[in-house]
Parts: sequence; C-alpha cells; structure tokens
Amino acid sequence: MAIAVIRVSGSACLDVYRSLCPGKRIPKSRTVAVRSLYEPGKNANKESMLDSSALVLYFSAPKTVTGEDILELHVHGGPAIVKAVLGAVANCSDRATRTIRYAEPGEFTRRAFMNSRLDLTQVEALGDTLSADTEQQRRLSIRGTTGALAKQYEQWRQQLLYARGELEALIDFSEDQHFDESPAELCASVAAQAHLLRVALEVHSQNAVRGELLRHGISIALLGAPNAGKSSLLNRIIGREAAIVSQQAGTTRDIVEIGVDLGGYFCRFGDTAGLRQATTSAHESRQTPEVINEIEVEGMRRAKIRAAESDLVVVVLSFETNSEGHATLKLDSEVCAVARELIGTKDNIMVVINKSDLSSTNNENAIEAVQRELPGVDRASVHMISCMTAQQTPASGPSDPGGIQAFLQGLIGQFGRLTAALTPADASDPDVSIWQESLGASERHRVLLESCVGHLNAFVAEVEGARDDGGVSAVDEVAEADIVVAAEHLRGAAECLAKITGKGECGDVEEVLGVVFEKFCVGK
Repeated sequence: MAIAVIRVSGSACLDVYRSLCPGKRIPKSRTVAVRSLYEPGKNANKESMLDSSALVLYFSAPKTVTGEDILELHVHGGPAIVKAVLGAVANCSDRATRTIRYAEPGEFTRRAFMNSRLDLTQVEALGDTLSADTEQQRRLSIRGTTGALAKQYEQWRQQLLYARGELEALIDFSEDQHFDESPAELCASVAAQAHLLRVALEVHSQNAVRGELLRHGISIALLGAPNAGKSSLLNRIIGREAAIVSQQAGTTRDIVEIGVDLGGYFCRFGDTAGLRQATTSAHESRQTPEVINEIEVEGMRRAKIRAAESDLVVVVLSFETNSEGHATLKLDSEVCAVARELIGTKDNIMVVINKSDLSSTNNENAIEAVQRELPGVDRASVHMISCMTAQQTPASGPSDPGGIQAFLQGLIGQFGRLTAALTPADASDPDVSIWQESLGASERHRVLLESCVGHLNAFVAEVEGARDDGGVSAVDEVAEADIVVAAEHLRGAAECLAKITGKGECGDVEEVLGVVFEKFCVGK
C-alpha cells in the first residue's frame, strides 16, 4: 500500500497536530500541507522523525464528516511507518486535554449520526454500500444515501403531528373556540388523510420487500425429474462444475446452494433432488421399477419446500429418446403436478426444455405441449436449451451454444420485474422517484412501516365509529368517537416514522444503533 490515511476525530485534533508537528503553524481548514511527523515530546530531529513528508489535512467543526474537528494524516504506507505513527498518535494523549484512543467499529459514522450529519436511513445505506458485491446492490445502497427517504418519512410524520394537533385542539378548546369544521367533519377529514397515507405506506412496505431481494439475493429453485439436466444447467450458469452430474437417477439428494452475480443481481440457486413417483418397493409401481430409498424421498420433500419458498422457480424438462430412436418431450407427472401447484400460488415460473440437441424439428410443438400441461406459463417464459451443446462447443464456436445465454437474459428480465418499484394506483404525485427510492428501505423500515399502518387502521376504526345495518358509515356518530384514543393512535403512527430516521424514543434509538454499527469496520 503506497499511502495510508490515519483519521483523528474530536476536540483533541489540534493537540495531536502540535505534538506531531512541533513549531509548525496549523494548516488552514480544508487545505493540504506537507509536514514531517515526529515522536511526541522529543526534539524534532532525524532520530525522532516518523515520516519525512506526510500530507496533513485539518477540517474544522461542524461541517465535517463527523461534525467534529477532523485531522487526517496521509503517511507512507509501509507497515513500520503506519505502526509508528499510530503509536505516536496514541501517545499524544498525555499532552492532550482528553484521552486519545482507537476508534471502535463504526464510531466515525456513529458520531456523524449523533451530530446530525447523517440520519439513520443514511447510516444503514452506508452499511449497504460497504457490503455491496453486485451492481444492483450498489445502486440500491446509493438510493438510501441521498436522504430522500428520510425527508419523505419526516414529511409524513409532520402531517400526522399536524392532524394530531387539530384533534387535541378540538379536545381542549371545542367549548371555548369556534372551529370552521364540526367535530364530525374534522374527524372525517383526518380519517381521509390517514387512508391516503396508509396506501402510500403499504406500497413503501411492499417495495421494501422487493429491495430485500436486491440486498440479500433472489432465491431460485431448479425443479425437475432425475436426469433432466438440473445440475448440468447449474454448472453452465456459474461456469464451473459445482454439482455432480451422473446418468444415475437420484445423484442429487440434498439441496446444492450456489450464490452468483448474474447481470448485476445477486442470485441464490438451489439445485434440488429429482422428482419422481415416491415408492419404497419395486412392486408398488409398474412405472418405477427402481426402489426409492428414504434418503431420496427426503430429498424430494426438501425440493418441494425449497421451490415453494423460492422467489422464482425454473422447471427443467427434457427431450428423451424413445425405443424407436425418436426424441419426445418427457412430461413427468410428479414434476408437472408440483409445477401446477406452484403456478397457483406464484407467477414467477420459468420452464426450460433441455437436450434440444436431440430434436431440432418439433420445438414449437414441445412448447405448446408445455403450455397445455402447465396453464399459466406464457410463451416467453419457455426456453429451449442444450447443456451438452453448451459444454462441448469450443470458445471459438457460436456466441450462444445451447441457448444458455438466451435463457439467462430471460432470467435477468424476470429479476427486473421482481424488483421493480410498485406505485399506488391513485398516486396524486406525478413524481415517481420516491417509489424508486423506497426500494432502499430495509427490513427494519418495513416492520416499522407496517406498525405505522396498524396505528392508522386503529385510528380510522376509532373515528368512523359504528356502521348501520346497510354498511354505510354513520357520519353523524363520528363526533361521538373517543377522540382522545384516536389522537393517541396518530401519536403512535408518528413515533413509528420517527424511529425509522432515528428520532424516536432514546432507548429505542440506542438499541438500533448497536445493531447497525456492529457491522461497520473500524475505518467507518
């Protein structure tokens, strides 16, 4: 490493500078100066010199990264020099008014938060930035660093506080003051605002779930019969032989999990056990003479669970050569039955037909057969591939041997749809950027947003009061609602939004900070 940067934050920065650079004037804030560094408390000579030419930068509070004075020492990066300078900085504590110590993980960012240089959403986004491995993770983390989410949450919080203030004014001064609206009209107006806000919060919560797919990875299950080519497909996707491939049925027993960056998306592929009719003895099925032992049965059970829990399922079918030497599409009853169940619960299903090298004439017929067997799977979600062709084609051959790349492009297209931001159907604001920003909301945000929605639901139920037998809201009875309790629900909703940005109750914020900062490195 050519250069090492040592950062000091706090009120003792100038004491550290004077100790390391005796007799030298303090650099102007935000300018670079070249200085020789010396051991504290010793004469400035060659014997006590730590670094002959270090770059020194001083940043005066409060407009700094931490909100405090900052001193940066850019020293030569040799291990001996770095160690000597770090030791010298620590020894400056004897001459400083305050103790100088090494920073704890995330302490610079913690101080930035405590001094209002960052809000909690920006702190979390910074953590995502530091841990981003893929292009989509990088883009997601940058969304949170702008502070747009925090501004939106604060706007909603202020809206709730204003509404709560109106209700409490109604409670305290209704007998002494004249209001433009009757109590019933005021409550109905606030309830209408709460409904609109509830819709926006629900969409934000749904987008937070989609953002988690980008942050933690999209789960994909490869589902199919034995020897359909699931393991071969996985190996072609990741570019190495990660899964064992064999002609023997039941080679894959447990789930093989592989993480890979695909088109900028982090994906978690699960190669599962082949599905076939589960029998425990040969005489139980004429179609399946092989005995399926308990281990393989357990593998198939886990395969079904993995598919049900996945964000996207790839059903792997294949052509097989019959006794007459003709290639026919194998539609295994067990695989198709499981696939139909999945189609009924999720719409993120893709189908690949492997071993297309065996048949070059009836591809469209095969695709139509798949759509008849699996209603709900559209034509664009069915791909013809040949893992054998892709494996055997030399690098100088066709650009997409075996159709693997076309399938991967279709897969990436599915990723884009899975992670696209949702917008409310009746969004009054034409600016859709805030819904894009909401993809950056974390799981912690989602939990608090749902809690906020719960408070708003309770508020609306409180002020709407009883309903008549016809199901029509009894507006005249709104005035009789317990406005005190209703206002308390608004306070709870506002508090949930405050907790997201770190403006909630002190004890809660300290607990959250402990979780957030423990993942940071010392340099942050």
